[in-house]
Amino acid sequence: MLTEERQAYILDKVNKYKTVKLKDLVVELGASESTIRRDFDDLEDRGLIKRIHGGAMSIDGAFTFDNTIYERSEKSPSEKLAIGRYCGDLVKDGDFVYIDAGTTCYEIIPFLKGKDIVVVTNGIHNIDRLLENNIKTYVLGGYVKPITKAIIGEGAIVDLGKYRFTKAFIGTNGISANSSITTPDVSEASIKAEAIRRSKEVYIVTDSSKFGKVSFAKICDLDEVSIVTDARLEDIDERIIEKTRIISV
Repeated sequence: MLTEERQAYILDKVNKYKTVKLKDLVVELGASESTIRRDFDDLEDRGLIKRIHGGAMSIDGAFTFDNTIYERSEKSPSEKLAIGRYCGDLVKDGDFVYIDAGTTCYEIIPFLKGKDIVVVTNGIHNIDRLLENNIKTYVLGGYVKPITKAIIGEGAIVDLGKYRFTKAFIGTNGISANSSITTPDVSEASIKAEAIRRSKEVYIVTDSSKFGKVSFAKICDLDEVSIVTDARLEDIDERIIEKTRIISV
């Protein structure tokens, strides 16, 4: 079993049962105690679990999981709208823009109407709104993840290789000083990371609830992006502010 798969199994069990025993994982995963201990160390360093004698426990309230796109769209609607309006103003005629599948990214689209731009997206739910606003749109090919309506997988990564962007708008599930920018799904993290690598300017768009939260898969480091948020600077960990540019709307 790959390290990534083994650690995903450990995290799933920790968050389901709150605690796990080292000896149980040795049997279930067919791995040595030293291997599981290294996994514990790695996951704890990333802020995902807490080591205890003979095992590990969950970090309640800090770890985030995937919710459906409909559940996420109902959270902080006015804050997401304000972020969308600000990001829309950042986009100028002639821009080539990547728009992620996140629900905050979705709120940017109406504020792009009338602009001479090209947009690439991996969000199935973005397509109708982009077309309604007469925006020239390209869609990545790949597997559609039902819970988030995001296009992911190797096909999407290959498609991204065709493009370069002047601006990218990326959603996230967690932002923390120790773990940087994270999301629950490894495949979605890979798509986001690839879009970031191909963009001149990158904006992580997030409401205040994501600060101090951690998910399984790292997207990027804090110093690679700017963060657009409704959160007030005084409410954000100073270590995050030191590492990235915070744009408070």
